[in-house]
Amino acid sequence: MITENTAPDGTARPAVADDGLPAPRTPSRSGPQLLVLALGFVMASLDTGIMNVAAGELRARLGLTMSGLTWVVDGYVLAFAALLLLAGSLAKRFGARRIYLIGLAVFTGASLLGAVAPNGAVLVAARFTQGVGAALFMPSSLSLLMHAFPEPARRAKILGIWSAIVSTSVGLAPTLGGLLVGTLGWRSIFLVNLPIGVAGLLLTRRVIAAVPPRGTALGGSGHALGLLALGSLSYALIEGPGKGWSAPLVLGAGAVAVLSAAGFLLRERAARTPVLPVALFADSSFSAANVVGFLFNFAFYGVLFVLGLFLQTARGASPVAAGLQMLPAVLVLPFGNLLYARIGPRIGNRTALTASLALSAAGYVLLSLILSPHLPYGVLAVVLALTHIGGGVSSPAMTGVLMAAAGREHADIGSATLNANRQIGSLVGIAGMGAVLAVAGGGYRGATYAFVLAAGALAVAAVAARLGIRTRV
Repeated sequence: MITENTAPDGTARPAVADDGLPAPRTPSRSGPQLLVLALGFVMASLDTGIMNVAAGELRARLGLTMSGLTWVVDGYVLAFAALLLLAGSLAKRFGARRIYLIGLAVFTGASLLGAVAPNGAVLVAARFTQGVGAALFMPSSLSLLMHAFPEPARRAKILGIWSAIVSTSVGLAPTLGGLLVGTLGWRSIFLVNLPIGVAGLLLTRRVIAAVPPRGTALGGSGHALGLLALGSLSYALIEGPGKGWSAPLVLGAGAVAVLSAAGFLLRERAARTPVLPVALFADSSFSAANVVGFLFNFAFYGVLFVLGLFLQTARGASPVAAGLQMLPAVLVLPFGNLLYARIGPRIGNRTALTASLALSAAGYVLLSLILSPHLPYGVLAVVLALTHIGGGVSSPAMTGVLMAAAGREHADIGSATLNANRQIGSLVGIAGMGAVLAVAGGGYRGATYAFVLAAGALAVAAVAARLGIRTRV
C-alpha cells in the first residue's frame, strides 16, 4: 500500500510503496509506463521466437534428440503455464510491482545460466527457471497496465500499441535469432536478455507506481495438482513418440495426468479458496476469452515450432536464412495490433476476434493444400503474412474481452488465468505438433498435418468467440 506519513513538525514524508521503497512519481505521459510494462513481454517473446530458429543448432551442438529439443522449448512453457495462476495470487497478495520485479530478476538470472550451460540438462533447467520468472512478471505487468490506464476507450488503444511493441519483438525474434546463432553461436540467444532485464529492473522502480496489495489465500494444493497434471501430460506427449505410446512410463504419465486433473477439479469444487476464479467463469465472455486464448496459442506457437524446423530440414535453409524467411509470419503481427487499436473500439471485440480467427483458420487451410518443399518462397511468404495478420488482431482483442469482463478488482487473477490458458495452449501445441512431426517423419508432410490441426483449432476458437462473447465488452 502507498502511504503518506507526516512528521511531528507537520511536514510530509515521502510516500512509501508496498515493497518498502519510495513510491515512484506517476509520469505525466503514458509512453514511459507503456514501454516499461512491455519490456518483460518483449524479453519473453524474444526468447521464445529465437528458440524456434536455434532448434537445429542446439540439436547439433548439444546432441539433443527430438524429445530433448522439445523439452528445451516446452520446459520453459511448462513452468510458465503451471505457475501463472499462483503468480497472479502472489501479485494480489504482495503487490503487483514487487512480483513483477522479482520475475524480471529471476528471468534475467536464468538467462545467464542458459548462456553458460555445458549440456542439455543444465539448459533445460535454465529454461524451466526462465519459465518461473516469466510466470511472475507477466500477470503482474497486465495488472499494472490495467491500473495505469483505467479508462476503457484509452485502454483499448494502449492495448493495441502495447501488443504492437510485443509483437514487433516476436517479429524480429527469428531474424535476430538466426543472426545471433549464425555469427556468435547459440549461447548469444540467452545473453541478449541480460541488458533488457537490467533495464527493466531499473526503469520499473522509477516510473511504475505500486498497486496496493490485497490479502488472499494462495491455494497451494490446487497449484500442486495443476503442476503435476501439466508436467505428466507434457512428459507423455514429448516422450511418447520416442519411447512408444505403450511404454510403461508414458502410460503411467498419462494416468497421472488424468488423475491429477480430476483431483484438481474436485479440489476446486470443494475448496473455500479455489485456484481458478470460479465466479468469473460464470461470465460467458470471460470463459470464451480463455477458450480462445488456449486454442490461439495452440495453433500459433505450434505452427512456429513446426515452421522453423520445416524451413531448415525440408527446404535446407540455414539458421540465418530460416530466421529471415520466418519474418512474414511474425512481422505482420504489429500491423494487426495497430489495426485492432483502430477498429476495435468501432466494431467491438466480438466481431474483431471472430473475423480475425476465421481469417487465420482459412490461411492455414490454404497452406495445408499448397505446401511442398518446392513451393515458391514468395507464395509461402504472402500466405503466411495474410494468415498471421489475423493473429495480430486476435491477441489484443481477446485481452480486451478478458480485462473488461474481469474488471480492475480481478485484474491480477483474470490476466493470470488468460495467460495460463494461453501458455497451456502453447505447451500442448508444441508438444502435440512435435508428436505429429515424429509420427509423420518430419518434412513437409508433417508440416501439412500441423497446419490442418492449427486451422481446426482456430475455427473452433472463432465459433467460441461468436457465441460466448457479449457484444458490450
